[in-house]
Amino acid sequence: VRENIKKYRILKHLTQQELADMSELSREYICDIENEKRNKHPSIAVVGRIADALDIEITELFIK
Repeated sequence: VRENIKKYRILKHLTQQELADMSELSREYICDIENEKRNKHPSIAVVGRIADALDIEITELFIK
């Protein structure tokens, strides 16, 4: 999921701050989710908010 969040964010030309604002999360939380070295596991509700902000289906974030 974390790799796909970052991939779609970059494809949409969004900064972490812009995605955070659109999903009503903090930039630090987005950074924690995207950073594989941090052990952050977002809830399905948070993943849904991020998918909505990215204007994609939530399932896209779970595809390898």
